[in-house]
Order: sequence, then structure tokens, then C-alpha cells
Amino acid sequence: MIRHRLLAAFAVATASTLLVSGCGRAESPGQTGGAAAELSDGPATGTVTVWAQGTEGEALQDFVKPFEEANPDVQVEVTAVPWDSAQNKYQTAIAGGTTPDIGMLGSDWMPGFRSALTPVPESIDTSDVFPFALESTEFDGASYAVPWYVETRVIFYRTDLLKETGFDDFPTDWAGLKDLAKAYQDETGAEFGISLPSGGWNAFLSNLPFAWSNGAEVINEDQTEWTLDSPQMVESLSYLNSFFEEGLADKSPDTESGSASADLVSGDVPMFLSGPWDIPGLELAGGEGFEDKFGVATIPAGPDGTSTSFAAGSNLGVFKDAENPDAAWKLIQWLSQPDVQAQWFETVNDLPAQQAAWDDEALTADPRVAVFGEQLQSVKIAPTLVSWTQVSAAADTQIEQVFRGGKSVEDALAELQSTADSLGTGR
Repeated sequence: MIRHRLLAAFAVATASTLLVSGCGRAESPGQTGGAAAELSDGPATGTVTVWAQGTEGEALQDFVKPFEEANPDVQVEVTAVPWDSAQNKYQTAIAGGTTPDIGMLGSDWMPGFRSALTPVPESIDTSDVFPFALESTEFDGASYAVPWYVETRVIFYRTDLLKETGFDDFPTDWAGLKDLAKAYQDETGAEFGISLPSGGWNAFLSNLPFAWSNGAEVINEDQTEWTLDSPQMVESLSYLNSFFEEGLADKSPDTESGSASADLVSGDVPMFLSGPWDIPGLELAGGEGFEDKFGVATIPAGPDGTSTSFAAGSNLGVFKDAENPDAAWKLIQWLSQPDVQAQWFETVNDLPAQQAAWDDEALTADPRVAVFGEQLQSVKIAPTLVSWTQVSAAADTQIEQVFRGGKSVEDALAELQSTADSLGTGR
């Protein structure tokens, strides 16, 4: 499922990841990838090996045929790698010097893998890539991968049932969202008004859009101090907790793949947060005509903030042990072209990292895709620190104790802040 690629991009750091990454962002460019290579003139030649995960790994081999036709002396070999074993597979290959030429790396994997990557050649133009996506690739003044696709979260909701609630439009603030959740219950017979992550893997990360939309930050600007127990963070988690306390959201929701879509289709839970992969998924689950019964909306703004969501995605990097780095970078350059990224969106529904691709009819035809584009103008990424994955896992535990166990938000965030301070930032 396409959903798995985003979940895996937030994987918890393992000991081997720490060994690969060293001490966070403190290494110099000379200690990591060295000087950026310059691309040769002329077409690509030789064999290029690529590892890619999930749906991307399954679709890429056929997709690159035009590149091979334009470069008749090159052969691209794509290996599809399961998301759940990808990090270990990359780590083992790095340790043994047996990496592919190109790796598809989750954006928050970059702190752990950048020391095994080569810097991006200057001739590859990334000036039109979303700035937040570039940020995930940059360390000590150099970029170590090229953003391939991006992701963000918005709210999916039943538009047909919205008419029964008395709302003319989807609300843009917290108060309105809560009122709508209650109206869905009272007026349409929904069991719960909205589905929110109450615990488990990445529950904290999945709820961060509400914190960011209230002006909260998890770390200061230069990533030297954690700021997890701020008043804005307390207010945002208290707001989310009120949905569970008031029975507007299920404390123990079904977390099986497709369950949220099924509940939206049935009307049992007519709102949930997700990414662009659920547009075709819902159309398929709902059957003919259901495409007219649901829409998407940007994250409602908190009292002290503006609509801000989470962003992630995957980057393409060339390993230092690559056997054909020149052709590898030429393939990445081809995959980065706006028209190619628009075609890739039509193939697997990945949102383009190149902003110019968003003018293509493939993306403008569906107004729901435009909402994702609007949200991508106001997003934040997870901290580009190795220790973030440990902090995020500790946060998952704390908010589960709040949402399901009745622990106070203040106590949970105080303990989380203490844990984060003890883990440090890896700088």
C-alpha cells in the first residue's frame, strides 16, 4: 500500500542507524560525501542500480523506459525493497560496501545516511523544489540528495453529510472543527465525529499539525534545544484530548490498513487526517459516484497560529560506493524534471517536489489535489536530527497515556521534555 511509504519514513532509529550517522549534524562536508561530482557530457551509459520501496519500487522499472530509450547505452535495474526491511538492508549494504548506485531514502532518514552519500552536483537544478524538502537534504552547507516526491496531511471529510450538519463550508479554526465533529454525530448519526491518532507508532507526529497550527515548536530554530513543554504545545494537546474526553473521537480506533477509509465511506467516522494516496483509495472503496461525496481541507488554525501541517517525502541519493555515479545522477536529473514528475504523479499519486510540476493538468484537474498544494505552502518537517526518532517514540508513549489513560497533559509534556533533554540533539 502507498500508505506504508510515509509510515516507514518515520521509522524509529536503531543502533545501526546511529553507527552510520555518527554524531548528528556535526560532521563537516569532508567527513561525509566530499566534493560534489560534475556530470559528464553526453548521454548516460552503463548499468544503474536503484533500490526503491513500496509502490515506487514496483512502478519505477517500467517508468524509466523513456530514459533508457533516450540513453540507449544505459540499463536501469530497479530492486523493489519492502519498507519494513529497507533501513536494515541499506545499513548492511553500506557496511559491506555493496550499496546500489541510487537509494530512495525517507526524508527523515537523511541524518542517519548522509555520511554514506555523495553531494549533489551543482548542474542538477533544485531551485524550484519546495524549500522544506530541500531542507531535509542539507547538512553543513551541502546537499546530499534530491527530493523526489513530497507528502503532507490534510483532513478528509464527507461533503454530502456536511450539508446535513448545517455547515456551509469546512471550518478553518479549532472551534469550528470541534463543532463540526459534534454536528456529524448529532445530525448524521456518525459514531464518532473524527478519527485522531490516540497512541501507537507516530501518534505524536501525526498530531503535530495541530501543535504547529497553534504556534508550537518541538525544537528551537537552530536545533539546539527541545521546546516540547511550551504553553502552545500544552494547549494543542489539551484541545486534542478534549475530543477523546467528550466522545467525539475513539480512544481505541481500528488501526488496520483501510479502516479509516471504510469508516468514512460508511459515515461512521466522517473525518480523518491523511495524505494524497487516500484519494484513489476512497474512490475505489466507495464505488461509483463516491468521488462526489468527499473532499479535503487544510488543517484548521489554532488560536495562536495559522494552518500548518506536517511534510515529508522521499529523496534520491547516490552512495559513495556507487559503481556508476555519473549515470545515476543523470537518471535523478531526469526524474526531477517537472513534466516527468507530473507523469509520476499520474502513475503512483506521488506529489511532485518540483513546484513547476503543479501547473500540469495532471495535478490541476482534481481540486482536491490543489488543496494539498495549498497546504504545502505552510508545512514543517521533523527535526533533521538522529535523536528525533527516539524523542518521537517517547512522545508516542506519553500522549497515549494522556489520550487513553487520563494522564494530565502538563505532566506528560514535562516528562517528555526531560527525556528529550537527556537524549540531547546529537549536535
